[in-house]
Amino acid sequence: MACVAVTWARPESTYTDKWDNINVDEILESNRLLKGYVVCLLGKGRCTPDGKALKETLPDALEHECVKCTGKQKSGADKVIRHLVNKRPDLWKELAVKYDPDNIYQARYKDKIDAVKGSA
Repeated sequence: MACVAVTWARPESTYTDKWDNINVDEILESNRLLKGYVVCLLGKGRCTPDGKALKETLPDALEHECVKCTGKQKSGADKVIRHLVNKRPDLWKELAVKYDPDNIYQARYKDKIDAVKGSA
């Protein structure tokens, strides 16, 4: 979940910055847009091209602590995590079950997750 809605892959040293100017706030404020991304990430529905790229990139970003993320992607990821943890824990939990069934990343990022709780 660390890079939801903000990372897409390319073979260079960072993920493509093609979508760095996506309005993350707009996605988070729109139940329809947010659910669209979540449904895509969960494999329960169709994906937009950027949703598909995010779905392909997310496991790598989680595994490698978003080292290939641009600054904007890291900032957006922090915003997404804060929003999901505090305002949409139901979606956070669904994504965690899909992308972190063994709680590896939840444990690895526990301090960061705890730090955003209550700071919506």
